[in-house]
Amino acid sequence: MNNNIKKLVESISETIVGKEDTIRKVIISLLCEGHVLLEDVPGVGKTQLVTALSRSLGGKFNRIQLTPDVMPSDIVGFSMIDSKSGNFIYREGSAMCNFMLADEINRASPKVQSALLEVMEEYQISIDGNTYKLPKPFMVMATQNPIETYGTYHLPEAQMDRFFMKLSMGYPKHSEEIKILERTEKTNPINNIKGAVLSSDDIVEMQNEVKKIRSSDNIKDYIIKIVEMTRNDSNVTLGVSPRGSIALHKGAKANAYINEREYAIPDDVKNIAVSVLAHRIILSPQGKNNFSVPENYVTELLKKVDIPV
Repeated sequence: MNNNIKKLVESISETIVGKEDTIRKVIISLLCEGHVLLEDVPGVGKTQLVTALSRSLGGKFNRIQLTPDVMPSDIVGFSMIDSKSGNFIYREGSAMCNFMLADEINRASPKVQSALLEVMEEYQISIDGNTYKLPKPFMVMATQNPIETYGTYHLPEAQMDRFFMKLSMGYPKHSEEIKILERTEKTNPINNIKGAVLSSDDIVEMQNEVKKIRSSDNIKDYIIKIVEMTRNDSNVTLGVSPRGSIALHKGAKANAYINEREYAIPDDVKNIAVSVLAHRIILSPQGKNNFSVPENYVTELLKKVDIPV
């Protein structure tokens, strides 16, 4: 594993017990300048994971607890008159940072969810004819609870597609939960992280290094074959868009970088395919009957596509 990535994983693991695969995939999303949606039941450590990541990295971290009464201006900021000069001045919203935690995003109203669209895609904020660039790196990490969805607002497909990955923490193993109990006896485990192990400049440098990772024509062809199968399948109502194939390509290169390779291989694609593609797919009634959830569909799909040599 790359030394910088190893330090980051070890720092996050001071708070999060186990879940190394989830941690690695969050880091892959960060290296690809992508955003992450963490969907799981309450109490499994979604918010702790995001907080641990932000504390392990230099940069500004903002957290917003989303509820139906939150306004778009809370996200993107607003213009107000300066009483001294008489001019309009911009007041920053929670998105003006390096790492933004949008907690329980499905409890925010559609107008607030839509305020995140430009932020997540263009990395900028437009207000009253002015455009404000977001700092680098910038990453949105949103959480949502799939249970107790009464009174929540389902994320539209256009916004789901803007998340680089959708991840789940899952319940810990027996031995892992014992460690969790031991760590939480005296203090909050987040206090185990003493400071940043990497700076914002380190992250930007690694993001540029990922772009230099090579991928052969065979790898690109493999990726396109996977996404094309989702577009011509009676089990699927909505297949993967070109944004999905771009994300899969970037993620494969980042996975290769983490494993200290200068080129991507088919295993890099397979390792992240479910997390990158499943949330971009809508199953048909037939597909729901056959596979239940998109994650199962993508897993079976990977078995059907010929792996390039």
